[in-house]
Amino acid sequence: MQKPKKAQESLTVMTEMIFPNDTNTLGNLMGGNLMRLLDIAGAIAAQKHCNRIVVTASVDNVSFKEAIPLGSVVTLQSKVTRAFNSSLEVVVEVWAENIPAGTKIHTNKAFLTFVAVDQTGRPIEVPPVEPETEDEKELYAGALRRRQLRLVLAGRMKPEEAVELKEIFKV
Repeated sequence: MQKPKKAQESLTVMTEMIFPNDTNTLGNLMGGNLMRLLDIAGAIAAQKHCNRIVVTASVDNVSFKEAIPLGSVVTLQSKVTRAFNSSLEVVVEVWAENIPAGTKIHTNKAFLTFVAVDQTGRPIEVPPVEPETEDEKELYAGALRRRQLRLVLAGRMKPEEAVELKEIFKV
């Protein structure tokens, strides 16, 4: 087993300005363009954690809470929440800032899963995550439930085998 790495070591901050070619006909960032940025920011954090090539395995629910208008400065912050055998879950938070107006809003949060691969494209073991802060510990604990939900939805795990996931439904 590899030596654990602190979640903070994978922290990545990426900033982009939204230009006309990034927007839809309403002048807001197109959803697909945001998803591309989420994927890039998440992949960088995953690579920083395991020092390996990573490929995207899944993207959990992406909710578009707030529109991101033309001219906004978008900041994406990502970090690894938990590592499994060869896969890593990464959380990406998104903020949109209107610099002239002095406003900044949280617009999105998404969880992505990446798989570390060797030079031939085969999955390879990744180091575990060592959460330190309360927030990191909460994300770490929730990652197992989110993973089980992804596996059940993909048909790779039977619902009755998702023990951690079932715990949240017990009253």
